[in-house]
Amino acid sequence: MKRACVATIAAAAAVALAAGMTSPASAEPERTAGDQAVQTTPKHRVTLITGDRVVVDAKGRVVGLERAKGREGIPVQIRTAGGHTLVVPADAARLIADGRLDQRLFDVTELNKSANRKAQKQGLKLIVGYRGTAAAAKADVRDAGDTKVRRTLKSLNADAVLTPKADATDLWAAVTDAQGGTARTASGIAHVWLDGVRKASLDKSVKQIGADKAWAAGFDGKGVKIAVLDTGVDATHPDLKEQVVGEKNFSTSPDATDKYGHGTHVASIAAGTGAKSTGKYKGVAPGAQLLNGKVLGDDGFGDDSGILAGMEWAVEQGADVVNLSLGGGDTPDIDPLEAQVNKLSKEKGVLFAIAAGNDGDFGEQTIGSPGSAEAALTVGAVDDTDKLASFSSTGPGLDGQIKPDVTAPGVDTTAASAPGSVIAQEVGEKPPGYVSISGTSMATPHVAGAAAILKQQHPDWTYTELKAALTGSTKGGKYTPFQQGSGRIQVDKAIKQTVLADRTSVNFGIQQWPHTDDTPVTDKVTYKNLGKTDVTLTLAVTATDPKGQAAPAGFFTLGAKTLTVPAGGSASADLTVNTKLGGTLDGGYSAYVTATGGGQSVSTAATVQREVESYDVTLKFIGRDGNPAKYYSASLDGVTGLAQGKWYSPYDESGTVKVRFPKGGYIFNSAVHVDPDDPAKGFDWVTQPKLSITKKATITVDARTAKPVDITVPDAAAKSEVATPLYTVGVPDGSNSYGWWLDSYANFRTAHAGPQITDGSLYQQWGGHWVKPAEEYDTLAGGKVKQLATGYTKRYKSSELATVKTGLGASSSGKKGVIYAWGELPSSTSTFAPGVLQKLPGTRTLRLSTAGGTKWKLDFEQHGGVDESGSPIVEAFYTLGTPQTLKAGKSYGKTFNTAVFGPRVGSSLGIYREGNGIYGNLPVFTDGKTHSGSSLYSSVTTTLYRNGAKVGSNSDPLEGAGIFTVPAGDAAYKLTTSVKRSVKVAAASTRIDASWTFRSKKADLAKLPASSIRFDAAVGLDSRAPASKKVSVPVTVQGSAAGSNLKSLSVYVSYDYGQTWKKVTVKNSKIAVTNPAKGKGISFHAKIADKKGNKSTISLYNAYYGK
Repeated sequence: MKRACVATIAAAAAVALAAGMTSPASAEPERTAGDQAVQTTPKHRVTLITGDRVVVDAKGRVVGLERAKGREGIPVQIRTAGGHTLVVPADAARLIADGRLDQRLFDVTELNKSANRKAQKQGLKLIVGYRGTAAAAKADVRDAGDTKVRRTLKSLNADAVLTPKADATDLWAAVTDAQGGTARTASGIAHVWLDGVRKASLDKSVKQIGADKAWAAGFDGKGVKIAVLDTGVDATHPDLKEQVVGEKNFSTSPDATDKYGHGTHVASIAAGTGAKSTGKYKGVAPGAQLLNGKVLGDDGFGDDSGILAGMEWAVEQGADVVNLSLGGGDTPDIDPLEAQVNKLSKEKGVLFAIAAGNDGDFGEQTIGSPGSAEAALTVGAVDDTDKLASFSSTGPGLDGQIKPDVTAPGVDTTAASAPGSVIAQEVGEKPPGYVSISGTSMATPHVAGAAAILKQQHPDWTYTELKAALTGSTKGGKYTPFQQGSGRIQVDKAIKQTVLADRTSVNFGIQQWPHTDDTPVTDKVTYKNLGKTDVTLTLAVTATDPKGQAAPAGFFTLGAKTLTVPAGGSASADLTVNTKLGGTLDGGYSAYVTATGGGQSVSTAATVQREVESYDVTLKFIGRDGNPAKYYSASLDGVTGLAQGKWYSPYDESGTVKVRFPKGGYIFNSAVHVDPDDPAKGFDWVTQPKLSITKKATITVDARTAKPVDITVPDAAAKSEVATPLYTVGVPDGSNSYGWWLDSYANFRTAHAGPQITDGSLYQQWGGHWVKPAEEYDTLAGGKVKQLATGYTKRYKSSELATVKTGLGASSSGKKGVIYAWGELPSSTSTFAPGVLQKLPGTRTLRLSTAGGTKWKLDFEQHGGVDESGSPIVEAFYTLGTPQTLKAGKSYGKTFNTAVFGPRVGSSLGIYREGNGIYGNLPVFTDGKTHSGSSLYSSVTTTLYRNGAKVGSNSDPLEGAGIFTVPAGDAAYKLTTSVKRSVKVAAASTRIDASWTFRSKKADLAKLPASSIRFDAAVGLDSRAPASKKVSVPVTVQGSAAGSNLKSLSVYVSYDYGQTWKKVTVKNSKIAVTNPAKGKGISFHAKIADKKGNKSTISLYNAYYGK
C-alpha cells in the first residue's frame, strides 16, 4: 500500500522560528534568549484544475505540492519571475502555449489572492468554451464528478461550471484527452478559462461635460435604457426610485440590493434625477431608464461568469448602453469578457462604456479588462480642471491599441449613496444621501449618460456612431492618446456633430526594426456627413514621440489640408506615417488628426509602434532520438535591455518555431520530453541562464547534450518520493527561480547551454526525499556556480548524514501527522520539505545531509482528516526555530505536540503597545517543549480593561489580529483571554485562561511587562503520565518576572477541572504533585508578580492525564 507523501518547499527568507535543535537525543532545554519572530499560521492549499494541490504559506509563497491521485509521475515546473509564481504540470504546458488553457489557472500568486480564494472556496469555478454543438464534450464536462453548470453563456457557447476540488481530476480528464498523460484538449473543447474575479473600479461634473446644455436642447436620455452592471442599485433612493425598470441578481449575494454602495453611486451619475438634492446632484441623463444587473457581490467583487450573464441579460432587456465600472488585470490573450464585449457590440449594436482602471500610478500599459476590449468605449478619469487623475490607468493596450478612448470627470464625484452600505460607512454621507468618491468608475457613467443622450437624439445609431461622436467631439488636454484617448468628452458638442469619423482611432501597427529602410505607410481617415449640407473641413495633425515630446516634422502627415464632405456622403484623406524619421528613438508614437469646419470639430487619434531593435530567432528542438521534438516546453524571460519584462513561451509541434525577440538578455529554459504522449517517462532539462539576443540567429536545443542525474542514499530500500532540482539567477530587480517537482531523478537529465555566469548570481541546488516505513532521508546539495550542471552524480554516505529522532505527539486518538524537515543552503532562495503522513502518536527518524553549510529546521502538523477538497485539516502546527547546523554522524532528538501546553513569553513574544494600540503576539498553545505554534480552537474571548473599565473584547487568541485602541495617557490595564479547544483536537489543555496587569501609555512600539510559566511534566507522546505517581515537575517563569525580577509565585493544582484548587509549594523551581488517576486530568493555576508590580495569572485545564 502506497504511503501518503506530503511535500513542501519554502523560501529561505522564511521568517526564523523559535527554539533550537539540541544534542544529544532527548536533551531539550528551554531557550530563554534569542527568541525570534514566529510564524504560527499553518499552510493552506490551492487546488489546480489538474487536481494537484499547491501548498502556500501565510506570506503567500508557494511552499509545496501535493499530487492528485494518478498524477504522481507527471513533472511539475515551478517558475517564479516578475512577482508571480506559476506551477505548471507538464501535461498542461502545451495547452497553455497553444492558447487553449488560461494561464491564470496555474498562476498561484493570482489564485491565492483573497478574492480568488473566497470565490473558489466551494470549488473550482471555470468557464469552458465549446466548438460547435459539442454534445459529447458538454456531457463529459457536466458529468465530471459533481460538477454543476452555474450558467450557460449562449453568446460564448460556453458553460460556467463549479467543480468540487476533490473532483478536479475528473474535470481535467473531461476537458483533455488525458489518457497516458497526453496534453490535448478533448474534441469539442475550444478553451478553458478561469472564472476570474473582477472588482468595482472606485454638481460640477455634469456641467463640465456639457450635459446641462444638452438638456436645454431637449435631450436628457428619455426612452433610452442604461444597464448598470455593478454591486446593485438602491431603487428606494429618491434620485433613482423612478429610474429602475428592471433588475436581476447575478452575484453570489442573496439579492440585488446594493449593500456595497458602488452601483448606486454609478447609477446616480448616469441617470439620477437629483430629487433628494432639488436637482443639484442630477445625473447626466436623468430621463433615461436604468437596468440594475447586480454582478458584483456585497463585498464589491464578482466572478467573470456572472458579469458575462449580466451582459447577456442587459442586451435581452433592450439596453442601449451598458456601464461596466469594474475590471481586473489584462492578459495578452482575449479573455471571455473581452470576447463578449466585442461580440455583443458588433452583433447587437450596444455600446459598452467601461472603466479603464485605477492603476495609473503603476505606469503605462495598466488598462484593465474588459476595458481592454477593442469595441469598448474605455474611460479614463480627470478632475474638475481636466487634469488627468494620477490613478487613471493608461495605455497602450497590451496589443498596442489606443486605450483609454476618452476621459470624463472622476475625482471627488458626489452622487447618491446607498444607506448603510460599505462605502457610506467608510466615506460618510455629506450631504445626507450622497457620498463623494473618486475613480474611473465615476468617470464611466458620465460617458454612459452622454451616450444615452446621443441615443435619444439618434435612435438609429449603434455603438459605432455613438462611440465615434463621443470620441470625435472631445476636448483634448496636454496628454498623449495613450493617457487620455481623444480627450475629455463634451456631450454638448457631440449632439451637434453631423460629421463623424468612420473609426475612433487609426492604428498603423508595428513597423519592424531596423528603420533605416522604412517606407511611408498610408491609411485613410474617412468622415461621414450625416447632415443636409456639405461641410468643408480643415485638417491638421499633431504628433508626439514616445517621450511625450513633439515628433519629428513629417512623421505623421496628411494628404490634404482641407476636405469637403458631401451631405449624406463621405470623404477620405490620406494619413501617412514615416517611421524612418524617428532617428534612434523607438517605441510608441501617437498623433491627433483634427478636422474643423461647419461649427464642429472631429478629433481622431492615431498610433504606430516603431519597433525597438529586434531580431528573428529560429528555435529548433531535437529529442534524444535525434529527431525533431514533438513534445517540449520552452520559456524565455527577458531580464535586461529591451527584453526586460518580456516573457515568451513558444511552441510548434514541428519542433521548429520562429519568434521575433527584442534585443537583450534572456533566461532560456526548455524541457524536451522523451514520449510525446506521456510526460512521466522522462525529459531533458536544457537551460541557458544567460542568452543574449543581438542578431538574427538559429538556436538549437539538443536533448542529446544532456546527461543523467543520479543521486542515491546509503539505504537501497529507501524509495525516492520527491526530487527537486532548482536554480536561481540574479536579475536587475531581484532574482528568478526555476525548478521541477519530480518523483525521482530517474530518466531526468540536464544540460547547461551558453556562457558561464561569473558575477556570483547563479545558484543551483539538488533536493531529494527517500522514505521507509519509519524513517526518511532528506538531502540538499548545491551552492553558487558559474554554470549549471550537465548531469550530476552524488552518492550520500551514512557518515555524511545527521540523525534526528523525532517524537510526534497527539493527546487525542485517531490522529495523523507530518514532520517536515526544511533544509537551507547558504545563498539559497528556496528549499523543500517533504514529509510522510503517519499515525499519531508515533516516532520518525530523519537522516539529514550536512555538507555545504546546510542548516535544518522542523515543522510539525497534526491532521484531523481532510476537507471537502481533499486537503488536510491542520488541527495543530508547531515549529522548530532558526535553522540549525547539524554535524555529520551525530544524533539529535526532538519531540512535538506534547503537554504541557500553555502561553509562552519570549524576547519577541508578548504583549505590545504601538501608538494607541495594544495587542498580543503570544502563542497560547505552545507545546511542552516550548515550540511555538497554533491549534484549532472552539472559542476565544480576549478582553482589555483600562482603569477598571472595559475597553472591548475580540476573538483574537493573542495572535496579533485583535488590536485595542486606547487613549494616549498613562493608565492601568488588564488584558484577559480564555481559549477553549475541543477534546477531538487535543485532550490536553482543552482550556487556557490568562490575565496580565500592567501600566502603559502611548509609545511608538513598546513591549509591555507580561509573564508566563512553563510546566515541564514528564509525559509520553500521548500527553499522559503514570497514574497516581508522585512526581516532581520543573517550573520556569518567563517574561518580566523571570529570574531575579520575580517578586512572588503561587502555584495551585486541581483534579476536578478547576472546581477546587490546592496550593503547592515551589521549591528550587519545582513543584511536587501526584499524577492524576488513570483517565483523569490535572490542571495548573499560577499567580505571578514581578518586582515592578506587574501581575500575571495562568490557568491550564487538564494539562495532562494519568494512564
